[in-house]
Parts: sequence; structure tokens; C-alpha cells
Amino acid sequence: MSSYQLKQVNFQKQHSPLLAFSRNVTSQNGEDGILEYIFKKIPTDNQKYFVEFGAWDGKYLSNCFNLAKNQDWNGIFIEGNTEKFKDLQANVGDLAKVKCINTFVDFSGSTRLETILRSNGCPKNFDLLSIDVDGVDYHLWEDLDFFKPKVVVIEFNPSIPNDVIFIQARDLKVNQGSSLLALILLGKERGYELVCSTSCNGIFVLKEYYSLFGITNNHITVMCSPKCDGRIFHGFDSTVYVSGMPRLIWSNVRLSDLDFQVLPASMRRFDDAQNS
Repeated sequence: MSSYQLKQVNFQKQHSPLLAFSRNVTSQNGEDGILEYIFKKIPTDNQKYFVEFGAWDGKYLSNCFNLAKNQDWNGIFIEGNTEKFKDLQANVGDLAKVKCINTFVDFSGSTRLETILRSNGCPKNFDLLSIDVDGVDYHLWEDLDFFKPKVVVIEFNPSIPNDVIFIQARDLKVNQGSSLLALILLGKERGYELVCSTSCNGIFVLKEYYSLFGITNNHITVMCSPKCDGRIFHGFDSTVYVSGMPRLIWSNVRLSDLDFQVLPASMRRFDDAQNS
């Protein structure tokens, strides 16, 4: 392949104001501290109620363990994996205000999220919903009709550029995730505004509370810097180039232009070139 010059544009740093309150107890990217700040601004109506799924062991990278263990919150942890559910019970089973439910969340029947919450006495306007299932997170939020949590923390795929609307298939067996932009648009449809973006979680509040945070601009380009900003394009000669995507994040496999060539070198040419 012929040599070329490709100038990379440096990503801007995130300007989510609430990142200043980042602090981890068990969360992954400062969500514990951010949520503490949020609920100093938003009234909890003395119920202080959360729902978290997949909860894993209730502690590892949990956005709700700190609230349950250290701040006397009520709530529900939902985890489908049987072995991890045993760990969940060991970690939080002694908390009287917390229910642990061993089931996978689905889109219909007894395992639909709405059904689970109704059958376990969850308040309609509970305080915090944390969704982290490494795939259909978008669809599970979209599927929530009756309940209206005040705050939603939901995982997005940070390898997707900010300007891409990507929604993975509505299939529990697919693990691709959806883009933050897709979640922002869904949130607006459901009456929510983005108040913070950590490296892989969007944090949304009901629109009626948004003004409490003094955020002057919550556009995605201000609130989020994706882990990579992949672009694929091709020259007049059909040579394919890749920019802003040096590796596969979760597999840690390096990528180069050679991985993306559709045509062999002998066929990569521009027939109308003046020097042909």
C-alpha cells in the first residue's frame, strides 16, 4: 500500500459538569459520587428506592450497592446468573430493605421488567433505575411504560462515535450495545435529559429536574468523549482507510488499513486518472 499522511484530531475532554463529583465506592467510573450529588438536588420523597439489573454480585461495579449498604436505601437487585445470584445474596441479603431476585429480564410474560417490578411492590415513581446488561439496555428502557424513575443510569457502547445512531437488535442473545446518541433520543421521547456521561454510562433525569443542575449545554459533543471515534473511508482508487479506531476495545486486537481492504491491490485503481 502506498504511503499516506493522516492527521488525527485530538478528542476534546468531557465537559459534563457533574464529573467533578465522581467518586467510586463500588461503581466503575465515578457514578457513586455523581449519584450522591444528584440526589442532593432531586427530592426522594422519603422513599429512596432503586432498581438495578443485571446486578451481578450486587457489589462489583454496582451503581446501587453504596446506596443500599451505606445510605439506607430501599430497592431491588435483579440478577439472572444462578452462581452470581448466590454472591448477590451473600453481599446484600442481610439488608432488610433490599430484595434480591434471581431472574433474567425479558420482554414479555413474568420476566418482563414491568411485571417483576409490579409483583414486588416497586413504587411507580421510584428514584433510580440502573441498567447494565451488555446488550439490549436500550430496548429494556424503551419497554418501560408504567414506571417512571426519576433518574436512569444506562450503559452505552463507548466505541460508537457521537454522531451515530446505533441500536442493536432486540435480541437477548446479542451483545453489541447501543450508542449514546440513540439513548439520548430515546430519553427525550420519554421525558428525560442527559445530565452526565461517564466513560460508558449515560445518566438521565426527568426533564422537570434538569434545571436543578445548572447545565447550560448538554449536547452530546459537550458531554461525551467516546473511547474511539472510528471513521472508514476510501480513496478514488477504492483503497479503504480507517481512522480513529486503532484497536478493538474489548478484544484488544490492533487494527490497520490492511484489515479493511475489499479489493486486492491489483484492482485498487482509478480508471479516469490523468496519468493512466
